[in-house]
Amino acid sequence: MESGPAIFAGTAFALFGAGLLVWTGVRTLHRAPVALGVGPAAAAVMATGFGVVSLALGVWCFGRL
Repeated sequence: MESGPAIFAGTAFALFGAGLLVWTGVRTLHRAPVALGVGPAAAAVMATGFGVVSLALGVWCFGRL
């Protein structure tokens, strides 16, 4: 009964984190801006950090099952 919300949250966090990491990687490889109005290095580091944290939260949610 209580595993439903954990599965939903884990899926949402994991998909968002993986998508953010892929998107950041593609934008960085094409030398396109990751975020407008921010330095390229800072934007890439912050986006990668948020992607890793989100992916880790998804893994943690799945681990709680």
